Amino acid sequence: MVTHAGSLLELKAIKKSFNQNHVLKGIDLGVRAGEVHVLLGENGAGKSTLIKIMTGAYQKDAGEIYWEGLNVQINNPVDAMNLGIATIYQELNVIPELKVYENIFLGREIKKGGKISLIDHKKMKKEAERALGMLGQDPKIADRILGELGIGQQQLVEIAKALTLDAKLIIMDEPTASLSGSEVEQLYKCVEQLTERGIAIVFISHRLDEIRRMGDRITILRDGFKIDTLNVKTTETDHWIELMVGRSLDEKYPKQSFTLGNEGFRVENLKVAGTTEPIDFSVNYGEIVGISGLVGAGRTELARAIFGADKHEQGKVFIDGKQVKIKSPKDAIRAGIAFITEDRKSEGLLLDQPLDFNIAMANMKKFKNKSNLVNLKAIRNEAKNYVKELKVRPDDIDLHARKLSGGNQQKVVIAKWLCTKAKVFIFDEPTRGIDVGAKVEVYRLMNQLVESGAIVLMISSDLPEILGMCDRVLVMSEGKITADLAIKEATQERIMKAATGVEEASTEQFIKAATGG
Repeated sequence: MVTHAGSLLELKAIKKSFNQNHVLKGIDLGVRAGEVHVLLGENGAGKSTLIKIMTGAYQKDAGEIYWEGLNVQINNPVDAMNLGIATIYQELNVIPELKVYENIFLGREIKKGGKISLIDHKKMKKEAERALGMLGQDPKIADRILGELGIGQQQLVEIAKALTLDAKLIIMDEPTASLSGSEVEQLYKCVEQLTERGIAIVFISHRLDEIRRMGDRITILRDGFKIDTLNVKTTETDHWIELMVGRSLDEKYPKQSFTLGNEGFRVENLKVAGTTEPIDFSVNYGEIVGISGLVGAGRTELARAIFGADKHEQGKVFIDGKQVKIKSPKDAIRAGIAFITEDRKSEGLLLDQPLDFNIAMANMKKFKNKSNLVNLKAIRNEAKNYVKELKVRPDDIDLHARKLSGGNQQKVVIAKWLCTKAKVFIFDEPTRGIDVGAKVEVYRLMNQLVESGAIVLMISSDLPEILGMCDRVLVMSEGKITADLAIKEATQERIMKAATGVEEASTEQFIKAATGG
C-alpha cells in the first residue's frame, strides 16, 4: 500500500464525468480529524458528486484517495463503511415503521450464535441506547417507533447509527434544511461533541451564518473545480460568495420597482379548514407581495386552498375582477394560477422522468395536435428554450430530474409553470435549500414576471428575503392575516409583533419562532 501522510481523508485530482458532462475536473480535498470542513458551491458545482465518491455510491474516473495515509479504493458503500465513513443525507434513509434501534442496525443486524442464526434484539437495543446517550438523548427512545419522533430526533438517530459504526468521518448533506430552530441547536451541540472526540465532519450547507458558526475550514467549488480552501474564522462571507459564483454579488436582493397598477388578484372571505376567521387580501399589478409568519401560521394552507389542493369551507377568488371557481388544481391551472410548492421533490417534480416531460406536464394540452396526439418534438423544443433561458445545469433535457441539484430542480419547477403561461405565481419558500447565486436568479425571475404583467405572491420564513424583495408584506398568525404592511413601514420587529402578538420580544426570539424553535 502507498502511504501519504497528512489528513484523515485526502482526495487527489479526482475526476468524474457522466457521458459528455464533466462534473469533477481534478478536485483536491483534505479533511482533518476533529474538524468541521465545509463544502460550499453553487448548485451543480460538484458537491454531491464528490461526497458520493467519498461514500462509494459513485466510482471516480481518475485520481487517488488516501485514508489515514494509505492509498485506498472505495468501490461501494460497504468499503466506505468499513473505513469509518458515514453519511447523513438531507432525505433521511430510514423506515419510520420500525423501532429506533432497528433503524440504527438496519442491514447490519447483530446475530446470536448457534446453529440457527437469530437477531440479537437485546444487544442491538443496548448498543443503540449507548449511542443515543452519547448524543444527549434519552436512551429509552431506542425502543420507540421512529416515525413517532420529530425530524430533528430522526436525524440524531442517523448520527447514532454512524456512532455504532465507529465512524471517524461523518458527512452531513444539508442536515438543517428541514429542522426547526430548537432541532438545529440540538444538532449544533451534537456536532461539537463529535469533533471534541476527534470525529471529522464534512458539512454541506448554503446557510452562510451556519457555516460561520459551525465551520473550521471551507473548500469552495465552482463548475467542477476546487477554487480554494480557506479558514472560516479569518475570511469574509462576501469573499466566499465571490469565489463561489465567480463574480461579485453587489445586490443580494436585486429588487426592481414598477409602477403600481390595478388590482389583478383578490381573495375574498376565504375560510380554510381548521381556522376561525375568513381571509381577505388583494395583489395589484406591479408589486410583489410577501406572506410572513411563524411555523403553523397557516401560510402554506392558504396557498393550497387557493390552488385547490385542499378544500376550503367558503370564499371566492378573483383574477382581473372576474371570479374563478377553483375546486381542484386542474381548475387553478385553467384559471392561470401557478403554485411553486415548498416540497419540490415530492410535489413539484416527477424525479424519475426527463426534464422535457417535467416542464411540459402541467400543460400537455398545449402540445396535442388535432388527432389528440402529443407532439414530442414541440415538447423538446419548448423544454430546450426554458432550460437555456433559466440556465439549468446540466442542460440535457433527457436527464432525469433526480440527477439535478436542488437549485436546478427549482428552475425546472418554475419552467413547468412558465410553460402554462400562468398569470398568478404563488412561490412557497422558493429559495429554501438553494445557493446564493441561484437565489439571486430566482429573485430576478420574479422581477421579470412582474415586469411582464404577472402577479407574484411569495411565502417565506426568511425575513431579510421578505424585506429585500417585496413591496408589501401580509403577516399571518393562527390562520388569519394580522397585518398588511407597505415594505417602507415593515421592519423585523413590526412583523414579529404582528406574527406573535408579543409587544416586547427580540428579533432573535422571532427568528427562532419562525423556524419552529
